[in-house]
Amino acid sequence: MINEWLRFRVKPELREKFIQLDQEIWDEAIASSPGYLGKEIWLGAAPDQVVVIVHWESEELWNAVPTDLVDATEARFAAAMGAENYELLEVQGYRIRKLPHN
Repeated sequence: MINEWLRFRVKPELREKFIQLDQEIWDEAIASSPGYLGKEIWLGAAPDQVVVIVHWESEELWNAVPTDLVDATEARFAAAMGAENYELLEVQGYRIRKLPHN
């Protein structure tokens, strides 16, 4: 399993709109992708920070999502949200390593 970690800066007064549009637009686009397991949205202490965590079955399936689907979805999201109202700051992939519990 791998987690796609995306950190955004969002105008604080538009944070809820960002979350709503993310769920409406991005979830619809990627939910049927092979290997998609689900998603979480984390809100930091700073009101302009939003972290989106997308859970994927494997790195290979995450990377297999077609670029044209990602580009079209981002264009649709930017048109609805206003590209000037948010900024993608960071993208990372994190593998889960389970530790034994004592």
